[in-house]
Amino acid sequence: MTEIRRICVIRVRGTVGVDFRAEDTMKMLRLNKPNHAVVVDNRPSYLGMFQRAKECLTWGEINRDSMIKLLRKRGRLSGNKRLTDEYLRDNTRFSSIDEFVDEFMSFKAELSDIPNLKPVFRLRPPKKGFGGIKRSFSEGGALGYRGEEINSLLSRMI
Repeated sequence: MTEIRRICVIRVRGTVGVDFRAEDTMKMLRLNKPNHAVVVDNRPSYLGMFQRAKECLTWGEINRDSMIKLLRKRGRLSGNKRLTDEYLRDNTRFSSIDEFVDEFMSFKAELSDIPNLKPVFRLRPPKKGFGGIKRSFSEGGALGYRGEEINSLLSRMI
C-alpha cells in the first residue's frame, strides 16, 4: 500500500475537442475552467479520474510550503473574501493558516473544516508559460503527472 499524500490537480486546457468522459470527470473534480486547481488525496478513485482526463490536467504531490502559499494568496471565502488567520481564529479550532496546514497535511483536518472556504483555487496563468499544453510532462510539455515539480508550477501561478 502506498503512502497517503495530498495531490494538487490543475486544469491546463479547455474542453474543445475533448472526450465527453474527460469533460464529465473535470466537472466532478470541480475544475470548470483552465488554471483552476483543487487539492485532494491520492486514493485510487482519484488517480483513475486523473488518468481519464490526463489530456487536460496536470497533477503532483503538493508540499507544506506551497499549500500555505496557496491558502494565503488564493484561498477565498464566500463573497470572494480572502482567507486570513483572524478568520480561522474566530471560526475554527485553528489559530493560524500554518497550524491548519500542518493538520491538513497529516490528514487530521480537511478543507471542509473551514466554513465558507471555496474548494477551488483560481490561479493565474504561469509566468514563462506551461511549456506546451499539448504534450505530456515527460515529453517537455505540461500535461499529466509531474510529482514534486507541481510545487514549482504552483509558485509560478500563485
